[in-house]
Amino acid sequence: MKSTKPYLIRAIHEWCADQGFTPYIAVVVDATTRVPREFVKDGQIVLNVGLEATHQLRMGNEEITFQARFSGKTFPVVVPINRIAAIYASENGEGMAFDVTEVPVDEGAAGLSDTVPPEAESAAKAPAKPGRPVLTRVK
Repeated sequence: MKSTKPYLIRAIHEWCADQGFTPYIAVVVDATTRVPREFVKDGQIVLNVGLEATHQLRMGNEEITFQARFSGKTFPVVVPINRIAAIYASENGEGMAFDVTEVPVDEGAAGLSDTVPPEAESAAKAPAKPGRPVLTRVK
């Protein structure tokens, strides 16, 4: 049976857009996650996934991909669904938290490891986020 996680992520994203809120995702970074390493703190990163902050946003069942600007430079972002710890509205913190699952790194994902800091492998599971989000945990 397919996980409900990607469907719930898309639903919260849509709800944020409908309410005029800015959706953020908290990500536990590993070798399968492609993000700019200088913005990863304690093995985690929080990303604005609002339509104004992203280009070519694709929210699939296996991963979320988009291009975004970091310090003025465009960067292609790839976040596997299993690495998302939470999605929430930055304005009020309402959203949903998820369990982050470990998946063995295959050869195809190993090429992304140059974008991940070494400390990311031992990342804590609590998402780093601004404010105090009100989250519901889903397995």
